[in-house]
Amino acid sequence: MIPIPQVAQVAQVIQLALAPVFLLAGIGAFLNVCTGRLARVIDRARVIEDRILHTRGREHDRMVSEIRVLDRRISVVNAAIFLTVASACAVCLVVILLFASELMGAHLGTAIALLFITAMLLLATAFGTFIIEIALASRTIHIRNEVLFHEAEADETTH
Repeated sequence: MIPIPQVAQVAQVIQLALAPVFLLAGIGAFLNVCTGRLARVIDRARVIEDRILHTRGREHDRMVSEIRVLDRRISVVNAAIFLTVASACAVCLVVILLFASELMGAHLGTAIALLFITAMLLLATAFGTFIIEIALASRTIHIRNEVLFHEAEADETTH
């Protein structure tokens, strides 16, 4: 028969689980940022896909180059999302094991610590992957000179 924990014991486990739960909130915010970036990259890729078949010469080459970078960015953001979700799952398991350890009187401290370390490594890798995506975006986002130095043609009717 499983011993029934006292309210004080449950309260103590809840206190221990509070930090990982706050971590999950932060992970959720980071996932929101990643999915927002993914959506914007996909939207831009769709615009380029529509235009690329109707262009020629330098403009076509520019669009092909851009769509390749967008494809790479999609892959990198997806990797960051995968790593972040894996980290969140590991944090959830930490919380579950904290309660299971208390309820069953099991000594799961080592497993909990290793799982938390795994969660942090996954999250750190996700952040590193996100930095790569930001670097890709920063290298490719620029305003073309023909747009920067474009001058409007004078309207002949205003003379």
